Amino acid sequence: MQNEFSAVFEQDGDWYIGYCLEVPGANGQGKSLDDCRDSLRHAIKLILQDRREAAAQGLPTDAIQETIDVA
Repeated sequence: MQNEFSAVFEQDGDWYIGYCLEVPGANGQGKSLDDCRDSLRHAIKLILQDRREAAAQGLPTDAIQETIDVA
């Protein structure tokens, strides 16, 4: 699955911090901008996976579940 998200990065002393505008709670940090990006990517992936699993637990057994591509 390919998605695009808006990321904001700020430098705080020797560290970079990043957050995603579309995924509240997705934050990253790193000593370099590349490390911060990787950290943020990982946070976004984990949060979306957790939300997807939590939402699926409440689905009725006869619900139709499929993937929809949004371009």
